[in-house]
Amino acid sequence: MSEKPEQSPVSGQDGPYPAPVEIGGLTVVPDWIDYNGHMNVGYYGIAFDRASDVVLSDYLGVGVEHVEATGQGPYVLQSHQHYLREMTLGEGFSVRFRLIDHDAKRLHLFGDMVSGRTGEVTATQEVMVMNVDHATGRSTPYPGWAIRRFARMKADHAGLALPGQLAATLGLRRAK
Repeated sequence: MSEKPEQSPVSGQDGPYPAPVEIGGLTVVPDWIDYNGHMNVGYYGIAFDRASDVVLSDYLGVGVEHVEATGQGPYVLQSHQHYLREMTLGEGFSVRFRLIDHDAKRLHLFGDMVSGRTGEVTATQEVMVMNVDHATGRSTPYPGWAIRRFARMKADHAGLALPGQLAATLGLRRAK
């Protein structure tokens, strides 16, 4: 039995990658504002998701074009967000991503949302993504070219300081 040849990437690039990868030109739109007059918690997730799609497609080549070509795609297994400062209507922002780690099936990414007005980090997101075969609904390894890209991005991001929110636990902290 012979192995089928590895499919070539349909998008993305082989690196080097910016450290971090920054997706800019984003703006808080009216639909994202809640009754408290600021960006609603749910829309932070949408903003991070849209920015991560750019990283997955345009940089790593495992986004929508990969899904259409292979029937496999990235599923979020876990997401943890920290809200550090309000975002308001019309506020511009960018999202910076770094690849923390990877294996043959999973990516561990960390993103910061940065206000275009103040330069402050307004929110962070840590996410675990897994490649899933749409025909079986089960995890499957990424192709070799993708794993090589992940390794390159991880190496390019190795010099970045680890964020304080990385692997943070949730719970009430009480004085002893």
